[in-house]
Amino acid sequence: MKVYETKDIRNIALIGGAKSGKTTMAEAMVFEGKIINRKGSVDDKNTVSDYRAIEIDRQHSVHSSLLYTVFNNKKINIVDVPGFSDYVGEAAAALNVCDTALFMINGQSGVEATTETAWKQTEIAKCPTFFVVNQLDHHGANFNETIVALKDYFGEKVTVVQYPVNAGEGFNTVIDLILMKQLKFGAEGGEPEITDIPDSEKDKAEELHLTLVENAAEGDETLMEKYFENDTLTLEEIRTGVRLGLISRSIFPVLCSSVKHGIGVTRIMDFITNSCPAPDDMPERNTEDGVAFKCNVNQPTAIFVFKTSIEQHLGEVLFFKVYGGAVTEGLDLVNPKNGNKERISQMFVLNGKTREKVDKVVAGDIAITIKLKEVRTSDTLMVPKSAKAGFEPIKFPVDIFTVAMKAVNSSDDEKIGAVLNEMHRTDPTIIVEYSRELKQMLVKTQGEFHLNTIKWYLQNVHKIDAETTTPKIPYRETITKVANADYRHKKQSGGSGQFGEVHLRIMPYVEGYKNPTDIPLRGTDVHELSWGGKLVFNNSIVGGAIDARFLPAIFKGIMERMNEGPLTGSYARDIVVYIYDGKMHPVDSNEISFKLAGRHAFITAFKAAGPKIMEPINDIEISVPEDTMGAVMTDLQGRRGIIMGMDAAGRNQIIRAKVPAAEMTRYATSLSAITSGRGTFKSAFDQYQQVPNDVQEQLLKAYEESQNEEE
Repeated sequence: MKVYETKDIRNIALIGGAKSGKTTMAEAMVFEGKIINRKGSVDDKNTVSDYRAIEIDRQHSVHSSLLYTVFNNKKINIVDVPGFSDYVGEAAAALNVCDTALFMINGQSGVEATTETAWKQTEIAKCPTFFVVNQLDHHGANFNETIVALKDYFGEKVTVVQYPVNAGEGFNTVIDLILMKQLKFGAEGGEPEITDIPDSEKDKAEELHLTLVENAAEGDETLMEKYFENDTLTLEEIRTGVRLGLISRSIFPVLCSSVKHGIGVTRIMDFITNSCPAPDDMPERNTEDGVAFKCNVNQPTAIFVFKTSIEQHLGEVLFFKVYGGAVTEGLDLVNPKNGNKERISQMFVLNGKTREKVDKVVAGDIAITIKLKEVRTSDTLMVPKSAKAGFEPIKFPVDIFTVAMKAVNSSDDEKIGAVLNEMHRTDPTIIVEYSRELKQMLVKTQGEFHLNTIKWYLQNVHKIDAETTTPKIPYRETITKVANADYRHKKQSGGSGQFGEVHLRIMPYVEGYKNPTDIPLRGTDVHELSWGGKLVFNNSIVGGAIDARFLPAIFKGIMERMNEGPLTGSYARDIVVYIYDGKMHPVDSNEISFKLAGRHAFITAFKAAGPKIMEPINDIEISVPEDTMGAVMTDLQGRRGIIMGMDAAGRNQIIRAKVPAAEMTRYATSLSAITSGRGTFKSAFDQYQQVPNDVQEQLLKAYEESQNEEE
């Protein structure tokens, strides 16, 4: 395959809402570039992009796909990104390396919830973005309303570059405001017939052209001066202004299409090659220690891995973009993260599952490689002399939906863990962790749809039946007052017996607490608990009632119950213990006796010390449309939430609240239902607070029932 220079490469992320036509657009672009000789369709399940079994089964994209096409002697790399919000991690990765986002809009439904989600990712990535209003051949399409909605949501810099002459059934003609020509497409698309703008459209075209020229001129001072001098700009100057405006995100052009029939595709590709930035037009990318790469062949060789995939017959596949120099087969690079040397043995360019071997990839281009040892998504590989720090990693969205998962068949327990960890490597937004406290494997995702994808792979590819449940809540147990207790452990069963008696006092730990005056203090050990809080263990023994060698055993018995609290089996915290008396036997006393005596004395004292269950409270920040704010707040109050404040953020309202973690189960699904998919939220642990009495009674009852079932 021809090696394209950096200036002749365009990297496009195909993004947008579900069912907006992204996969069909990718197919049409590859066809018009003559890379394939026959167009597939989503309905026929034979597109280049959606080639995986799950995508064929579901008839929508689940993973991003890498494709390329050629137009105007330029190579266009295309990353086709899934439209559903649950796959937002794929969008984050693609926008991190692509130099322009081609944002598909459904001309019938306009701005949708998934449109807003994708837009937020372009803002985070600061990615140049242009819109294509698609499906204009449908009788329900309304271009003007769509433009109003785009400006309403995304600002006045949304700029019409094309508009349809005959939107609706039979749509085939657009007015192009850069070329200032009318374009009429054939029944199957292809190159349009270009004619002068008819008199009936001239006034409208002139008005919109003026707005386009003004917005294009704002991207550069020199262009602005030329505009003031000449009252217009040349074709090349408009293209330059659009390109600079795209880079600074001061202009968001809008084009038209009916991709299903190929209408508008060649002109969109012409726009990409003439008006969208090449990789070396883009701002520098910095390494974590501040070294800037401008994306050209004169820089030291450096590549960034933005995606990992497992492909049949290839194994682990790493998708990368070259940010400096050129990569050739046999080149040795170093991973700054771990210092490992990695050899690039083979490289390919992709069109879906079709791969083509290449010997050289230059700065700005995107390709894949295989058979690397210890390389993950967001890793950097560099020539040894430059390998001090990698590029800043991709900022993936935090998880919002958590379930506990286990294999139905216990013999698959080990296998399911390995499979889920492999899924995390290919999709970093899938988080898998085993909670020793809860004794559950937790799977954290971007939503229920995302979770169902995991289940599909487990069942259909790995033949594992898995079940999911609501995760347990990591409650804490503590006390609210002082209590004394004693316990004698005595056992005689032939030979040496067991004897140990412990008297202890417990009290709540708070900052600045005071030791009691009625018992002495001979030694104090403060233990910072790994799950939060403290255990203060005091030796108050006088007169040798208990030998000092038995104190560690008493402490061990108490710690066993701190690990598994007396109320619900949750961790206990913030307790001060005084061991102030007891008895020994000269023959029968031993460590196990005092461990058991200490443990039982602690349980008795704990239950008499005003025990209280504490629950985790989360700080929640929710972004919702203003018209749904009342319903969202009512729902929060039903979840024992406390509203802390509200702010406006563009069209949305931001609600800040504190909500018990126990009440946030499947909140992502509930919020989506209340807001028709437009609400988003983020959550972070804040603190532990005592649960209300009625909730505590429910928890105690549930724990008692579970213990009875186990017996």
